[in-house]
This record gives sequence, C-alpha cells and structure tokens, in this order.
Amino acid sequence: MRVLLIGAIASLMAACASIGRPEGGPHDETPPVFVRANPDPGALNVSRNKIDIWFDENLKLDDPANKVVISPVQKENARVSANGRHLTVEFRDTLADATTYVIDFADAIRDLNEGNILDGFAYDFSTGDHLDTLSISGMLFEARNLEPAQGMVVGVYSNLADSAVKTLPLERVAKTNQYGQFTIRGLRPGSYNIFAIDDKNRDWHWDRSENIAFFPVTVSPSVEMVEVADTLRSSAGEDSVTVRQAWHYLPDDILLTWFNENYRSQYLRDNKRPAQRYLELKFGAPLDSMPELTIANGRFAGHRLDELSVMETRAERDSLVYWLADTALVNQDSILLAARYQKTDTLDRLVWQTDTLKMFWRRPKTDEKAAQKAWEKKLKAIEEAREKGDSAALAAAIADTITKPTFLDLKASTPATQELNLPVRFEAPEPLRPVPVDAWRLEVMADTIWKPVADASLLPDSATPRALILTAKWEEGTKYRFTADSARVENIYGEFNKSFTHEFTTKKLDDYGNIYLNLTDLAALSLPDSVNVIVELLSGSDKVEATATVSNGSAAFSYVAPATYYARAFIDIDGDGQWTTGNLAGKRLPEDVFYYPKKLLLRKNWDLEQDWSLLDTPVDMQKPDAIKKNKPKTKEAPQRNPEEEDEEGYDPDQGDWGNGSQYNNSGFNRRGSGSMQTGGFGTGGMATHRDF
Repeated sequence: MRVLLIGAIASLMAACASIGRPEGGPHDETPPVFVRANPDPGALNVSRNKIDIWFDENLKLDDPANKVVISPVQKENARVSANGRHLTVEFRDTLADATTYVIDFADAIRDLNEGNILDGFAYDFSTGDHLDTLSISGMLFEARNLEPAQGMVVGVYSNLADSAVKTLPLERVAKTNQYGQFTIRGLRPGSYNIFAIDDKNRDWHWDRSENIAFFPVTVSPSVEMVEVADTLRSSAGEDSVTVRQAWHYLPDDILLTWFNENYRSQYLRDNKRPAQRYLELKFGAPLDSMPELTIANGRFAGHRLDELSVMETRAERDSLVYWLADTALVNQDSILLAARYQKTDTLDRLVWQTDTLKMFWRRPKTDEKAAQKAWEKKLKAIEEAREKGDSAALAAAIADTITKPTFLDLKASTPATQELNLPVRFEAPEPLRPVPVDAWRLEVMADTIWKPVADASLLPDSATPRALILTAKWEEGTKYRFTADSARVENIYGEFNKSFTHEFTTKKLDDYGNIYLNLTDLAALSLPDSVNVIVELLSGSDKVEATATVSNGSAAFSYVAPATYYARAFIDIDGDGQWTTGNLAGKRLPEDVFYYPKKLLLRKNWDLEQDWSLLDTPVDMQKPDAIKKNKPKTKEAPQRNPEEEDEEGYDPDQGDWGNGSQYNNSGFNRRGSGSMQTGGFGTGGMATHRDF
C-alpha cells in the first residue's frame, strides 16, 4: 500500500527582513523577500538571455550549480550568481520559441547575515504569448530507510512510452530540497509520468545503475480556487486574520520512494590463485548459475574441478573459493581451467561463455645458500653433542632436524559470555571434515563438578565449510566447557588439531528484556493471507539487530539486550523474508517501509509492549530524528554577548536560540514559503495505488 498522509498547507512568510540590527535587538528570522525582477515574473515574449532579480536584503547562494535547475533542461548550465541584493541568471543555451521557462532555486537562496533559507523560490517567464502555470508537488524518500532525498532530480514526461526515461531528457524538472520536497512547475494540461533520478552524469535521463523512483500511474495536473487564511500583524503588534482567494495547484501530495535495482553486469571480474591450496573467482554480479570448471592440464585433465575441491561462497554470491582437496592437485603449480559461465551480452541478456583460465602458484623464493648453511649448522650441533657425550643436547639437536607437524588452528568465534538464544561457533582457516561424535564433549559445571551435556550437537555450518556450530539448550548463568580431543578434528588436508578447550558462561535471563510490538491497523492494509509483515529491530545507527514476522498482529523479540532501539516494518510482498527493491521494467515498486516514530527504551528484565499504527503518522514524520542521517542543515547561530544569552534563554547544548530551530519537521508544511506561485501542499490523503 502506498499512502501519503499530508500536513497543513504551508504558510507564506511576508515579514520584511532588515539588513542589520542594533546590538541587543531581535534576531532576523525571515528569509529574503522578493522585490522585483527584470523581466517581470510571468513575463511573455521574453527574448533576452539574462534574468535579474532583486531582494530586500543581501543574500548568498548555497551550491547553485547543483541546487538551481532550469526547465526545460539546458545543455549548458546557466551561470547563476549573487551580488548584494541582486541575483543574476545568464543563459548559455539559445532559448526555444513559445516555451515556458522556470528557474527553480529550491533551497539555494539564503540571507547573508543570518542564513535564513528562502525555500521553494521559483521564477518563470515565456518566450511566447502563453505561460504554462500548472505544477506537481510531493516528497521523495529513500525506499529502504525513509531518508529524505536531498538534491535528487524529479521530472516528468508527456511522452508515456516506457523507453522515454531511458533515452530522452526529462521535459520538466525540479530538485528536492533538504526535506525531500519538490515542486515541478511550468506544466501545461495533459498526462504525465513522474520519475526521480540520481542523475550523476547530468544527462537528464535514467541509466540503469542510477537510483530511480517512479509514480505508478499517470498524473494530470490541475488548479482550483480555494480560500486561504492569512495572519496580518499591524505596526502596533496586533494580529488579525484575513481570508483571501488563492489558486491551489494539484496534485500536491505525490509520494515517491527511490531505489536502486542493484543491477550489475555479469562477467568474470577476476580469477587468481592467492595461495597454494585454493583458487578464487570473482564475478560482476551475484550468480544465478554456478560456473562449470574443467581441469585442462596435468594428471587431472578432463576432471571437473568441483569433484576435486570444496567450494565456498563468499560475499553476495559473487565470489567463489575452490579449496583444492587432492594433494597432487595442490602441488601442481600451474592449473588450466576450461571455464563455462554466464555473461551479460550487449542486449542485456545472460549467455553462456567459455574461457581458458590460467591459475599459477608462484612458490616463495628461498635462499638456497642460507638454507644449506642452516642445515650444516644443525648437523654440526649433532656432531658436537656426540663428541661431548651430552645425551640431552644430542636429543635436542636431532629433534631440531625433524620437520614439525602442522596443526589446524581451531578458534571460537563467539564471546566468552554466551547468549542464551545463540549457538557457539568455531572456525578454522581451511575446510573441515565432519567431526566424529566421540571426538568432542560438552560439559556443564554443577556443584563444582563437570558433568556431560547429553543433548548437544556439533555440526558443519551450512554457510561455510570452515566452521562448526555447537548447539544445546543453554541454562542461564551457567558455566560450560567444550573439549575437542587432540588429533580428532581434521581439515581436508589431513591436518589435525591439538587438544582444544573453550570455556564460557551463559547470560542470565534477567540480563535480557522482551519487546512486543502490536500492529493495530493491519486490517486497513487489506493484505492477502499469503503476505507477511516483517518487523526489524534497529540500533541507534539504523542497523538491523533482529527481525520478527508479525503473527496474530504482533511482532515478538525475545532475549533482547537492554538498550535503546527503534523499529521498522516492511510488507514482504514476494515472501522471501527480505526487503525487496523495485524494478522499473516490471513496474514493480519497492516493498513498502514504515518506521515506528519513537524510540524503544528497554531495561533489564523488562517486557516492553507497544501498540503501533503503521498509517497514523505522516511518512515524512515517521523516522525518528535520532537515527535520521539526511537532516536539514541548520543556520549558524550569530555571536551573542552573555547578557543577550541570559535574556533570550540561550542553551549552548541545544545549538540554537530561544524556542528552537526554524526547521521543525512538521509534515508537509515547509514547501512554498517564498514561492512566486501560490501552490503548496494540501490537506487530504492520497489514494492507494498498490495492487496486491
């Protein structure tokens, strides 16, 4: 379900800002105010390539090269500059005939002294005798984490062909401000497809590797007359409310969520033999089918590599490691492989291709003279010990000439304090053979005596052949000891372990808490029985700590360490248990995401139960500020003297003045302040466009 809840209509700021103020006077909280322009806003039959705009105070531009956009898009970027109260735009492209041009400044304009942002300011004119004035407004978020998309290009096509976004420049564009808000202006009546792209190469259309968002239905902009209430303040400081007629441009509630298809061309990116015992193949994308590898030289010519090796998959299934299991193959310095694998062709199709891969192992260079000298020194030590009749020295000297056995290195990869709900994991540098049941034992400390645990199991890890997983029904606050007898754990090269012991103590139940999240409005989503909602428990860095599938309206998290958490849910449309990105060709939107808008503070030995309505909170207000990364830039606080700080309640820990920042994330209520057009965000909801 794709629902956008909207805040109030944006209020227009009309107070005049002053260039300066006497020491101790009130702070300027008002952005620059438009005074005049040449040509006038909305002028017709414009032929000049220079636009001059004046404001009521000195201003500065924040990154105009990236924030300021012009519709229709320009091959050569216009030159945008500010000097004092004067802003200039110089076109370097020839203006098209009978065309409406819109210069969208987004949030690039600030006043010089206080840094107040004039958000949403736009200027329009026409080279013909008609001005197109319709607009489309909305917000853009990252689909996976609802981060406001800052500085992304949002645009439309009247060409409704599926190929337009891949081949043609966007017809009308805007850029999102620091809240993810956008308004596409200068539209004529008609039907449009809406897209947002992360246009890194500035070609104004989508390349498959770029981030993209799309609205699933065509949109027809319109305008209606509405009544708007304004608050006026007299010179005496008295407020009065007046009602006026204004144009309201629709739609003003478009919700876009951008995603990346994670498209990667498939090809063999690298092949090497980093060590004597294994080969490594790296591919450009995760593998749909395993490559077919046949040895083409030596005594094993014609044999399949997977018959003589143990395969390990690494990374995102785009890297394969083949551990050579046969000693003769290990000792073969040069291995030729006939490799048959899938590769992306020029038509973006996966086709099978065959290559010959040369895998060389270069033995480390040895200093033969030094080695011979060292060996002669050992023989001399033996002879001297014999002459002296020193049996102990003789035994030590002889032992020094014997090659010492190589033992496999077995380590516990879990901490000494064991989680009650997790197994113990052991790892070795190289693949292991199955461990006999009589080669190891798990014991529990009971009344100062080690007693065997009967229900424990030690099995290979399905994720990697180099690991073992020890499972048992752990008792809380209890000491355990795992022992592997010497020479009983073996890798595929016949190397054995030394006697190995790992002691650990389990946590206590009161070290944990439980979290229960009750989703109260699942019925409003109208989900089929086959579609699950999955809830993710997040850390303060927005990292997934645990997941739970909603059952009977509730997501339960047990054995949770005390901490501050956050929560995110997604609708698992494809049923794979993971969040799935979108696909433009298939017109598949990314799976919908919701954030619980508050933190979850869990204490030791507590059960935290919380009701959660997925739809009650507007999308732009769901993600808590504490874990939000794309936060609006706040203006720099001016220097104040101590007397002023005491008078106005300055809090150095807050980093702002008096009643807080000018940025108060209050839903869709920011866009439009200072804009020449009267449009803004409406107050209604948006219909559902997701079909399950």
